[in-house]
Amino acid sequence: MDFRLEMLYFPGLKWEILLCICAGFLVVFYNLCKQYLQPNRYQNPEKETKHSRDKPHGEFKMPVPPAYPGWSLKTTKPLPYRAFRYGPKYNVTMGLRVVAPIDWIELDNQFPKFHADKAARIIERGEQCIKTHEEAFSAAVELLEELTEYLPARYPSLYQKTATGIRNLWSGESFNIQGRLLQEDPMVICSRLVQDDLALMIEQPDGQYRLLAGSILLAGFWRLSDKFGMTLSDIHTSGHVPHFHEKLEGGMLKFFQRLKCDKFYARNNYFIQVDESLPWSYSIGDEDSPALSWSTAEKNKAIEHHWFRSERQTLRRLPKTKAICFTIRTYFHPITDIVKEDHVPGRLASAVRSWDDWVAEYKGREKYEQVLLEYLDRKHKEQLCDGLGPVSEDTTEGYPW
Repeated sequence: MDFRLEMLYFPGLKWEILLCICAGFLVVFYNLCKQYLQPNRYQNPEKETKHSRDKPHGEFKMPVPPAYPGWSLKTTKPLPYRAFRYGPKYNVTMGLRVVAPIDWIELDNQFPKFHADKAARIIERGEQCIKTHEEAFSAAVELLEELTEYLPARYPSLYQKTATGIRNLWSGESFNIQGRLLQEDPMVICSRLVQDDLALMIEQPDGQYRLLAGSILLAGFWRLSDKFGMTLSDIHTSGHVPHFHEKLEGGMLKFFQRLKCDKFYARNNYFIQVDESLPWSYSIGDEDSPALSWSTAEKNKAIEHHWFRSERQTLRRLPKTKAICFTIRTYFHPITDIVKEDHVPGRLASAVRSWDDWVAEYKGREKYEQVLLEYLDRKHKEQLCDGLGPVSEDTTEGYPW
């Protein structure tokens, strides 16, 4: 706009007034440019992001959970997650659902086995399975503090809060978490407290989230050493996750940016495994092999070697550091056990048949479908012959059970 020409339309105004108006416009224009076009605005370590604007720093505080009703290290069984649906359509989605903060961590009577497997893996594998980048150290400490507050309240027969940290009443382990001079990487201590694997995603100046702290001891099919430092997208594309770009990536990135500290989410998945090893499925290759593939798995092994592997994953944003905490709890059962449950054989057979070619390749179906599906079909018919009534195949009620 040429202000000299605009002046011709206001012959009755004094030049001093017009100059003041022009100066005012220039000041406003300069401030707008400074706010929105400043090239180094993301270099401020206290940068303002969408999620930090939503709530003042540190406003959310994790509520103290009530004790888990009737929980016992001897009698509390793993929750029966059966996160598969009848076909013929297999939907590729994030599958997120809101969960109450009190249900953040799930423990059961398999804790001793998980604890022993983790302890052995920490000794045998070390930083190949547990690692914390210096940029994520504060977030790892915060996660440890959150667990130290949560676990004694939720599972008082297993954990006791102490003046300096937390004590495991079953194992006798006691952890001092005060100060920054911890005896172990905080992610190591965290891993000893829960049955879950743990990962911390840290936001970068460009808005991407990177995996910069993790305790991945029981993952079965992937290695922390392959994924450490990767962005959220690269973690999934490097693992050849089916339909990631077209169906998952956009929504996942938006979800991470918008996740608030007071919202907890969970999702479930499932796999078929053809060996009995919880920490690492050796059927896809030696854990130290450069390349891993279902091609190494033996085909059509006896049904006794087929295992149902399911993960319950939670996501939350830590209130102080704003890191996103990802927990991965694995449930691991012989197929021969879960087929005793009503409708499970027929539903699982239908779900496995519903996978498209890409999903089937990703899950290794070609290596076990003949034996597995024949067995599931037979068990399904037996249930019907025993008087089990049909169930609506299009129902979503009860998922993920």
